[in-house]
Amino acid sequence: MNHKLSNLLRLGLILLTTAGFSGLVSAELKVGDAAPKFALPGTDGQTHELTAADGSWVVVAWFPKAYTSGCTIECKSLAENGHLLREYNVRYYMASVDPLADNIGFAAQQQADFPLLSDVSKEVAQAFGVLSSAGYAKRHTFYMNGNGEIMAIDRQVQPSTSAEDMAATLARLGTPKRAAP
Repeated sequence: MNHKLSNLLRLGLILLTTAGFSGLVSAELKVGDAAPKFALPGTDGQTHELTAADGSWVVVAWFPKAYTSGCTIECKSLAENGHLLREYNVRYYMASVDPLADNIGFAAQQQADFPLLSDVSKEVAQAFGVLSSAGYAKRHTFYMNGNGEIMAIDRQVQPSTSAEDMAATLARLGTPKRAAP
């Protein structure tokens, strides 16, 4: 093997080792796939997991960064119109790669009555395929049934109508309604 080719191969191995091979390849999730498992801390002081024994559906609305314009609008939509989502047997969250302290302050500022999740390791964002090359989460919303199967993915989220759009998607998917008290 010639010297230049040997050096190129060595450089390639160094890059793969340094970058972490798994971080270079991220298959895009699609409807019907099993959602990545997660356990993330929430702004309510609890750790939230993808599935729970209650069989409820889970909606995770990934957002880029707390306190930014679009994210503020989206959080406000969910805070003001969460009653539309609470009609369904669903647990819903906003999630970002922001530190938990940032999300706690942001949730308080927006009077969010639902948990915001923090993925500071960025592993869950990577698994969902929402981690941008700039290091923040893309604004995508995932809908999972009680078995953890992805039922819908919204990659064109409109922050101002986020709650209404989520409720419409849940209705279209035939999501079970919450039992009357």
